[in-house]
Amino acid sequence: MYVQPPHLRPTLPATDAPRSSTAAPSLLALWHACWAVAATVTAFAAQTFGDLGGDVLAALLIMALPGIGGVALMARDSVGLRFTLMASWLLASVAAAGLTGGATGAVPGLLIMPLAAGIALDHPRLGDGRLTQVGIAALVLPLISGLISSMLNGAEAQPPVLAAVSGLLALAATAAAIRLTWGERQRRLASAEADSRRVDAVLNAQPGLTLLLDPTGRAVAAWGSPPPSLAVGPLFDQGLIAAVHAPDRPAVGAALQRAAAGQTAEILFSPRVALDRRVVMILRRFDHLGDRPRLIAQAFDGTAQFARELGLETARVEAEAQSAGKTRFLANMSHELRTPLNAVIGFADIMRERLFGPIPDRYAGYADAIHQAGGHLLDLINDVLDLSKIEAERYELAIETVDARDPVSAAVALIRVQADDKGVDLAPVLPSSPLTVQADPRALKQMALNLLSNAVKFTPPGGSVTLTLDGVGPYLELVVSDTGIGIAPEDLQRIGRPFEQAGDADQKAQGTGLGLSLVRSLTELHGGRMSIDSTLGEGAAVMVRLPVIPVVTPEAPSEAPADAVEPQPVEA
Repeated sequence: MYVQPPHLRPTLPATDAPRSSTAAPSLLALWHACWAVAATVTAFAAQTFGDLGGDVLAALLIMALPGIGGVALMARDSVGLRFTLMASWLLASVAAAGLTGGATGAVPGLLIMPLAAGIALDHPRLGDGRLTQVGIAALVLPLISGLISSMLNGAEAQPPVLAAVSGLLALAATAAAIRLTWGERQRRLASAEADSRRVDAVLNAQPGLTLLLDPTGRAVAAWGSPPPSLAVGPLFDQGLIAAVHAPDRPAVGAALQRAAAGQTAEILFSPRVALDRRVVMILRRFDHLGDRPRLIAQAFDGTAQFARELGLETARVEAEAQSAGKTRFLANMSHELRTPLNAVIGFADIMRERLFGPIPDRYAGYADAIHQAGGHLLDLINDVLDLSKIEAERYELAIETVDARDPVSAAVALIRVQADDKGVDLAPVLPSSPLTVQADPRALKQMALNLLSNAVKFTPPGGSVTLTLDGVGPYLELVVSDTGIGIAPEDLQRIGRPFEQAGDADQKAQGTGLGLSLVRSLTELHGGRMSIDSTLGEGAAVMVRLPVIPVVTPEAPSEAPADAVEPQPVEA
């Protein structure tokens, strides 16, 4: 436990605030009532047995009036009523002193009643001891009033018994007022000390270390349990900067400056005496009761957190390295496979065409199978190569200003034979006027080709595939819809990722899962997006939106020259 100066001890929240140090309203009303009775009884007793003058009797009765008014505290206790009662005590004492001659008069004890009333009426909401101080200062007014009365009327001999009785009554009232508030003040002090001890115990039992620092980082007070690697003693003598490993000191100093400027700063550093450990510290500016600005900091052991973050960072670097290696491997292997595969396809094509003479029909069938399988494998390798280039961020778009109908029409022409052989109706819907875009024509052709190939592949004979190309504002919309087997809802979330396929085993055997993935990647390279809408058993529609149509700002019409002749309507 570390002890802090008294003026730095934490204050209690509003819900734990101690009770008021004022007397209970019922006891305070009783005090006023007792004084009113005592003053009235004294006045009539002195009048009966001592034959007092009218001024002395009036003074005693006037001093009884604030006591009668104080009975109102039984009904309602408020700050305004207490101020009013204090003012009535002051006015009554000034009037009584003026009637009797004050300190030289018959009832000099009445002069100290404002002090007694201030002690009894004091309230924390008025300020600590504020009405008591007012009562002390107010003693001057009755003295001045009595002095002026003596100078104007002259001093008269007064019965000493009445003066003694008035003094005893005033002392008794003052003692009763002190007794009313003293017990409550003691209870308030005891409660405050107990709350302070409880708050200290809570602060020192917290799992982290809380520090109060000056702007330079030197500790002023400390609570709680310090991290194993951070000794608290040197923080008071040498400051925080000296306890930090040298390479981390600039960052800690910058965090102290940010916190002093009013920002919340969080820093991770190595202690100078334990370089294998880490400390997490959060700093904020702390302003309290007009003191000069300080900083409050919380420090925790961050070694485990640092180890986890370091492990995650290491795993991320390794995963990125493995992914990059896989991508480079695929790119290199795909490139190396294309050359011999092109030769295989070429030789198979020569055999199919019988350029060097006839061959048996059985071998001709083998040549057709080799050519078909080689073409399929070449398409797969080309897709893998393009996809690996995109993942390696080595794929560069060749942006040109082109009529979007040209590459899309070329893709339709390539798929037309496949659709006719399968008995699928292929219907392209292209705009009649040129659709100028700024895009990579090869990528546009590849996207249309992949979408059409997938649609024809998964559409049964007798079905239809529709391609729609249009411009909507700055967007080029390419939509390929079919009446094929469709895609299940649970497969829609996966479709579009590399090597992901939908449907049963027979359907998966018809493709590789790269077509839509390549379309999505090429779309995103253009800054667009791809969406899929499908109903199982009814068909699917894939829409690609690319922001590639140049937006032409119309020029403002120029003003007609002064000598221009406005055209006249021509009658039919």
